[in-house]
Amino acid sequence: MRSTEGFTGSVWLRPPRARTGQPSLSREQIVRAAMELLDAEGPAGLSMRRLGTRLGAGATSLYWHVANKDELLELAVDEVLGEVYVPEPGDTHWRVGASISANGMRSALLRHPWVIGLLGLHPTLGPNAMRLGERLVALFTAAGFTGMPLSHATATLNAHAIGSATSEAAVKSALKRTGKTWEEVAEDVEPYLERLAPDNPNYEKWRKETGPLRKDPEQVLEETYAFGLERLLDGLEIWLTRNDGKPPPA
Repeated sequence: MRSTEGFTGSVWLRPPRARTGQPSLSREQIVRAAMELLDAEGPAGLSMRRLGTRLGAGATSLYWHVANKDELLELAVDEVLGEVYVPEPGDTHWRVGASISANGMRSALLRHPWVIGLLGLHPTLGPNAMRLGERLVALFTAAGFTGMPLSHATATLNAHAIGSATSEAAVKSALKRTGKTWEEVAEDVEPYLERLAPDNPNYEKWRKETGPLRKDPEQVLEETYAFGLERLLDGLEIWLTRNDGKPPPA
């Protein structure tokens, strides 16, 4: 028998289970309540018992829909992916559509940062994930991408959004742990950087010119994300023009 553990042990891949009776709660109610706990406390704060208490329901109602916490997390991740909008081909230029998709992915992950650590643990095959993938393929196909270059282009776009969200979520988490403002953290770090300045003249010159530690980190990360997204799309557009949407010769 094929194993259902590990990467392929997914709620979307398991065969339907025989059920009897009628649950008192819907899957949507259970997932929404789980997301509220996850947004407040992260995966460590979610348990089937706590969720049942929050919903005022017994375990039977929960297990009617999901076998365990891992399956519940998969459902919650797919719910978050449902917040990402991708325009239909023809509604706007493909670059604008790609930007809307990437911006939506980044924003969704920042609203629900617990998702970041769950991406890749299981195949994202839920209905919202598939809709997102279908729309991205349609958008990039209409632009002229085909085959593996299309796969690489959409993967690069998503990776940029996910990477940016990961960095910003980490900064917010670190500040929350310290209980300090960014300005206070910058003051703590400044003497150390001053001591290192003679050994790092180029970095010090750049640091004095830009003063990144004195800026709001969210603003800096937002600017970094936007700059990277535009350069990424520039590169894809150049590639598309040079290759007319076809793979380059071997």
